Amino acid sequence: MRNKSRVSETTVRLLENARYEVLPTATIEDKVLEHVPVELTVTVTASPGKGLEPTLDLTERLTGHGYVAVPHLAARMVRDKAELAEICDRLSGKGITRIFVPGGDADPPGAYPDALSLLEELAALGNPFTHVGITGYPESHPTITDDLTIQSMWDKRRYATHVVSNLTFDAGVVDDWVHRMRTRGITMPLLLGIPGPVDRAKLLSMAGKIGVGESTRFLVKHKGTFARLAAPGGFTGEKFLRKCAAELGAPELGLEGLHVFTFNQVAETEKWRRDLLAELTSA
Repeated sequence: MRNKSRVSETTVRLLENARYEVLPTATIEDKVLEHVPVELTVTVTASPGKGLEPTLDLTERLTGHGYVAVPHLAARMVRDKAELAEICDRLSGKGITRIFVPGGDADPPGAYPDALSLLEELAALGNPFTHVGITGYPESHPTITDDLTIQSMWDKRRYATHVVSNLTFDAGVVDDWVHRMRTRGITMPLLLGIPGPVDRAKLLSMAGKIGVGESTRFLVKHKGTFARLAAPGGFTGEKFLRKCAAELGAPELGLEGLHVFTFNQVAETEKWRRDLLAELTSA
């Protein structure tokens, strides 16, 4: 019973410290305002087809509404140092202090072929942001070996404040990966990547709304995820989350909260979060 109680306490803590990832589509601002409590952080993705402007614009608008909004500054999408300095000044001028720096998918890249090179440039610009997130890969990256992804986090640790794990559905894989990180001496806090509850038809519809080229990239990039999410009944994540809470609840493992991939289904995601919190806290 004591162990069950600890798992519930950890799960509640993670749900209370969740942030939502959204794509900058035409309707997402209104959806966030209607369904997402202002105390939850919202991160805004970037796509090579649309460029960084929609990401920066939505981030600024959500910040103006009182949210802590975090833009994804995909390294390969930034043209050069001048553009990066301009972005930093623009965001800082709006009081935005947090960013997330993935490598990104733009091909060919601008001046920064990977996240590390952009992080190094940010340091040269005086570290204008207080919170800087980087990506971690519990499962194999399609183009990078597992050992190199751990090495990459080690290389970036001087410039980042936390790690966000990429999507996976295997709690055992996450457990092994986190322990490998910590054994290697990577001590940054971790946000656990998890998909919100997703309806197949809505996921397809949302993919279609982001443009033909972008939809193709979206479905290719997330084809394994899509297959799992599109199964009958969708994926709500309770079992996965509880397993991770059971294995990774120890404070020294640094599991700080959740990074929820909403696929813009923020109403369903927030209902799921609230319902699960109510269930756990009333037990």
